[in-house]
Amino acid sequence: MPYIDDSDSKPVGSYPNSGIDVLIVGTGLAGLTASIECIRKGHNVRVLERYGDINTAGDMYFMGLSATKFFKHWPEMAKEFKEISMSNAWIETFKHNGSRMIPPLKVADRLRDAGLDPDTPPGRFQMRPLVYKMYVRQVERLGVQIQFGKRVVDYFEDKMSGKAGVVTDQGERFEADVVIAADGVGSKSQKLVGGQVRAMKSGRAMWRAAFPIHHLDKNPEVKEFFKMQKNPANGEEEPIIRTWLGPGTYAMTLTRSDTMIWIMNHDVTGSEKESWSNTIESDEVLANMDKGVGPLPWAPMFKELIKLTPSNTIVNFELFWRNPQPKWASPAARVVNIGDAAHSFLPASGNGATQAIEDAISLASCLQIGGKENIPEAVRAHVRIRFIRNACAQKLGFSNAELLQDTDWSKVKLDPRRAQPKLPSWVWGHDPEKYAYEVYDQVVESMRRGVPFDEDDSIPPNYPPGYKYEPWSIEQIMEDMRNGKPVELGSGNWD
Repeated sequence: MPYIDDSDSKPVGSYPNSGIDVLIVGTGLAGLTASIECIRKGHNVRVLERYGDINTAGDMYFMGLSATKFFKHWPEMAKEFKEISMSNAWIETFKHNGSRMIPPLKVADRLRDAGLDPDTPPGRFQMRPLVYKMYVRQVERLGVQIQFGKRVVDYFEDKMSGKAGVVTDQGERFEADVVIAADGVGSKSQKLVGGQVRAMKSGRAMWRAAFPIHHLDKNPEVKEFFKMQKNPANGEEEPIIRTWLGPGTYAMTLTRSDTMIWIMNHDVTGSEKESWSNTIESDEVLANMDKGVGPLPWAPMFKELIKLTPSNTIVNFELFWRNPQPKWASPAARVVNIGDAAHSFLPASGNGATQAIEDAISLASCLQIGGKENIPEAVRAHVRIRFIRNACAQKLGFSNAELLQDTDWSKVKLDPRRAQPKLPSWVWGHDPEKYAYEVYDQVVESMRRGVPFDEDDSIPPNYPPGYKYEPWSIEQIMEDMRNGKPVELGSGNWD
């Protein structure tokens, strides 16, 4: 199967109309990426969103290089992504009590110290609102049909007719050749997919806040501490990320010219919900943030920052887990999960947004390769291509969380890499579109021969080289962590 090389840009119009009608549920990163990539691959797209608009609120996340390579096909997005990227950012590391452990360094220098190419970073921290607005502008340019206020309560498929669809809370029915469930961990598609484990409460949540920087003017000391970083080479003020690592917790702040962001991982308090609109006040954070961190409380300066956070700004976002399950598709493979609906990630993984985007790119490509007459085969090939990679990325997230929450500071002084998450090349060096074109025929042949997905050695891995998949559960990992056992990643080269 011919594939796209690194220099080959194929914009909208490069592929003939496939005749495949695609219905996408959800307008998160997975759903939005699927909508534009399916259009580029020649599919007919409609999108349903439960809310009245696309939610562009929020703070920041990490977007890996493997997820942003596809921008080469979207010149407007590539240009805008470059403009909003914090390519000049700095990073500084503290203990949770305020002791500075690693002085400010350019992110590029930290990458170089980790043995990575500073000119090809594994990814970038991005402002969620800016990324979503970039996507919104693209779907508007394409005229993507998005119907808002459509809360999907059920999924169905008909093998005989080759159709699938959804039912909304108003009793409306929508049908298509294939339905992409990109509606998060609580997707109602789980009932139809079967075998998928329901999302479990993790016992953890994230306080997250983003607000205009001028609120720091009320406290000059806080404003001075959380100021941007001056670049001695040119005298310019540049964004800085400060990481705060403590026992069983971690936090991060980002200072930009116009915005202040802080996030903190914590035990549940009872007010958390999996919703970006679930806000609490600063006094609740201040009353709970020192719980579980031992004899040393959080840095007074961090607490002062929290006090300056405007009312109705702090989101208490509950974190859910789901054990890896290879069943992302319905029995007739006309409904398929992508993003959080298929696999949820810890924030420490730095992989949730990345893998959601990769899913969308892979699925759009597989549908184009397989064609309208082979949709079930294409869907199953996509799942086979993506499952082990995602299971490994999920497990890496637990390893990174362990590193951030139980930092060995005696070793950090000798090797600063021990205070930052792993960003292995098998993650960021991947190209999900190119990979789909390279291995699709082999994957389909293996499926036809009945080779189990975890015994197929004929396909070059898109996960750690030398890794052999072994089923694992989040419950077992958490039990090991409670007993002081390190997270066992398994065979292969995870670096």
